[in-house]
Amino acid sequence: MNIFGLVQLAVFIIVVACLVHPLGGYIKRVFSQEPTALDPVLRPLERLIYRLSGVDPGLPMGAKEYAGAFLLFSLVSTLLVYVILRTQMFFLWYDKSVLTTPITPDLAFNTAVSFMTTTTWQAYSGENTMSYWTQITAFVGQNFLAGAAGLAVGMAFIRGFAERQQRQFLGNYWFDLVRSLLWILLPASIVGSIFLVWQGVPMDFHHYTDALSLEGAHQTIAQGPVAALEFIENLGTNGGGFFAANGAHPFENPTPLTNFVEMLAIVVIPAALTNTFGRYVGSLRQGWTLFWMMTFLFAAGYILAVIPEQHGNHLMEGAGLITQGHHQIAGGNMEGKEVRFGVASSVLTTVVTSNTATGSTNSMLDSYLPLSGMIPMVNMLLGEIVYGGLGTGLYSIVMVALIAVFVAGLMVGRTPEYLGRTIDADKMKLVILFTLASPAAILIPTAIAVVIPAGLAGLTTNTGAHGFSEILYAYTSCFANNGQSFGGLNANLPFYNITTTIAMMVGRFGLAIPALFLAEKFAFSRHHPSSRGSMPTDSLQFGMLLVGVALIVVGLTYFPAIALGPIVEHSMGVR
Repeated sequence: MNIFGLVQLAVFIIVVACLVHPLGGYIKRVFSQEPTALDPVLRPLERLIYRLSGVDPGLPMGAKEYAGAFLLFSLVSTLLVYVILRTQMFFLWYDKSVLTTPITPDLAFNTAVSFMTTTTWQAYSGENTMSYWTQITAFVGQNFLAGAAGLAVGMAFIRGFAERQQRQFLGNYWFDLVRSLLWILLPASIVGSIFLVWQGVPMDFHHYTDALSLEGAHQTIAQGPVAALEFIENLGTNGGGFFAANGAHPFENPTPLTNFVEMLAIVVIPAALTNTFGRYVGSLRQGWTLFWMMTFLFAAGYILAVIPEQHGNHLMEGAGLITQGHHQIAGGNMEGKEVRFGVASSVLTTVVTSNTATGSTNSMLDSYLPLSGMIPMVNMLLGEIVYGGLGTGLYSIVMVALIAVFVAGLMVGRTPEYLGRTIDADKMKLVILFTLASPAAILIPTAIAVVIPAGLAGLTTNTGAHGFSEILYAYTSCFANNGQSFGGLNANLPFYNITTTIAMMVGRFGLAIPALFLAEKFAFSRHHPSSRGSMPTDSLQFGMLLVGVALIVVGLTYFPAIALGPIVEHSMGVR
């Protein structure tokens, strides 16, 4: 690992750590209705939205009501996007000579669900399938709405853990949704999009440009409202991309500076929610413990992924190609990577996006070496507890913390407690339900896909261990609401459009709903003051236990599947 990679990692972590405290405080003020600088502009707009929609933002909701509003909003959003996709040929900026990929009913429904769940799984090439109208109305709009919906659920979860009045109220979904949109996502997206335009990202509605390359090849170059989509897809932890090449395309991510800022946009709000959590529960140390354990796993994943990539592929050396770096050559495995980013920046982006619910990578994961490609897969299998998506990352790592507390309680013979609340059987049932959703939605469809013709038909270029990895990665990414993929899998088939849709919905609702009901149970539980016998959950010791439990649970659940994919491929000499 070279010094540039270490410095870049250190700078990124330092910048994120410096932003966690002020942003976490700002989020707390927004949802507690404390004064903010944006209030004079946004409060009148907020009142207008409530008046037009007929919503009472002060109506308290329990888990059942909150989950019902969340499900209803998601259903309406999905249907709206589906209709736009199926009717895009009747609206502006549709050119059938360019948009050659047909949007079948199964692809349209898969895409609508993917944007509703913040997965933005794209079984199509964006510039050859979706018109500017679809991109700006369906996708940009849904990136805002789906991200805000996830953040709203995260805030309800935090309130449940902070509640000490034994009430079963988690807040109001519509209030949280509007606040997430107006005070968090919209202002940051406006500033971020203007920054991207300054850096060279297009924001226009020009027709596709016909061009000839120096070799005489004909090219059709898409432009469009890229900046409007690009920043919110990262800030809202949605992912996806205007172009098939995603963040590797120079129109989406033209410079190393835009790459760094887009990575910050992905991480900063989920990371800051740990501080917001600490503020709500009355202990900043609780939040910092979660943040630094996330960051430890993040740094470890980056180091484990970047070392093989920087060493390069020995098969290339056998063909007479130089893969070792020196003063004139960066070296490493540059297949599938942009020269303007290099190995270190490409891997850092991959680790950032795989640790969050944002599949907006800037390199081709199918070209990574087996052990390097295994790291983003493991990041998602961990439940994206390292920062994660808006809201989802926070309640995912708290779930792991509850398992750690429960295991520690069994080891010492004490009733497990977390934040002064007893972890009883009813709470653990919800934690276990949350935990079992992952293997059910990933391993079962993977097993089916590798034994039936409809599943194997998606393997267009690779079979064997790498083909298995492509299928496993697809379901892992969909369940994690991430959207990344190994490019060798053709997922635009009815079988994959249906099964990945199921995985995405389980990853969204199969985790959020148990989290809401668990938060309600915590809100209704009696708070017990800490005593000398209580296990401190804001210490380094507990952080190490949390990390160990997370790795053990993933290892026990997924090691056989990982062994059949990247580990077998590595042992076969593809390294």
